[in-house]
Amino acid sequence: MSYNMTNVLGILFANTHEGSVPELSAKRTMASIPFGGRFRMVDFLLSGMSNSGMSKVGIITRTNYQSLLDHIGSARPWDLSRNDGGLTLLTPFGRNNQDNGLFKGKLDALYSCLSYIRHTGCEYAVLSDCDLVINPDFTHLVDEHIASGADITAVCHTDDYTEEETRDAACFKLNGSKIEAVAVNRQASGRLTMDLNIYVMKTSLLISLVDDLVSLGKYSFSRDVLQEKCGELNMHAYEFSGFYRRICDIESYYRANMALLCHDNLAKLVSSDRPIYTKDRADAPAKYGFNSQVTNSLVANGCVIEGVVENSILFRGVKVAKGTVIKNSILMQDTVVGRDTSVMNIITDKNVTIGDGLTVASSENCPLYIAKGRVL
Repeated sequence: MSYNMTNVLGILFANTHEGSVPELSAKRTMASIPFGGRFRMVDFLLSGMSNSGMSKVGIITRTNYQSLLDHIGSARPWDLSRNDGGLTLLTPFGRNNQDNGLFKGKLDALYSCLSYIRHTGCEYAVLSDCDLVINPDFTHLVDEHIASGADITAVCHTDDYTEEETRDAACFKLNGSKIEAVAVNRQASGRLTMDLNIYVMKTSLLISLVDDLVSLGKYSFSRDVLQEKCGELNMHAYEFSGFYRRICDIESYYRANMALLCHDNLAKLVSSDRPIYTKDRADAPAKYGFNSQVTNSLVANGCVIEGVVENSILFRGVKVAKGTVIKNSILMQDTVVGRDTSVMNIITDKNVTIGDGLTVASSENCPLYIAKGRVL
């Protein structure tokens, strides 16, 4: 029998790793970066928690969180609008006045909301960053953690990685499922077991670790918990075998979106029994002109397409005029592209306008990003 997931607290870190994509996070958190035509990054972890029956989730913010507040709203799409529990947005302020009162790391962030963690009364806690496109089964994860008898269970994935992908990550040395050693920011390449920054532990242990380590001036979860206490605590690895992508730079963001154009990847990420929920926008269905051509693309509601769209992702409200060709591009919400224009290997943020008769192109290995509200 599965563990009662209403007794599991979810904690999401909205701002972690956003420095790796400064273009997209200049005016928003990592959690609120748009993805896949209609989602935000936070939707994947929130939906996974909701699908697993978790009813208490806290999102720890730091800066630029207005777009996250707008997206979350009452949290009704994730069934987390509740009088008892539900979704709580936690303050960005740390324990002292250093760094303008903003926390420096995960431990410092957790210290600032220990009263919330205690008040939930949950026996277990699941911690996660929001830089992952993933749809995990948290019920199975928690059951595996309890069955293993581990103090901490860390979700990981073994694959061939580049130095860029491991630049801001921890990698594990395993003996079976037991974590024997942890390397942080190693920037190695090859066949590695990389930490996905999703952890399960008892809330009592979490509170104890945060209290003890913060009092010693420590704030990094990866270094001061996983690495330093690897021999002291019983840490187990949970190998995730499903589809996932980690956003570590603008190129990885582009590739992760493009990966959804493969039907198998999309089917693994979004399924009928584990849907991804998001904020609704009451748009009409997409409208296609008589001479429009759309192939291998994701087109959201509210789009008006009169030109050609190939291998691209169009968010809600995008308009493509006659004679225009869009290839291998990501056009975010309410982007407008004028007549007889060519767009190739481009990422536009929200409310971008590209005029008539232009050619805007870049390399597939180095997509061009056009900032929010720009007019070309």
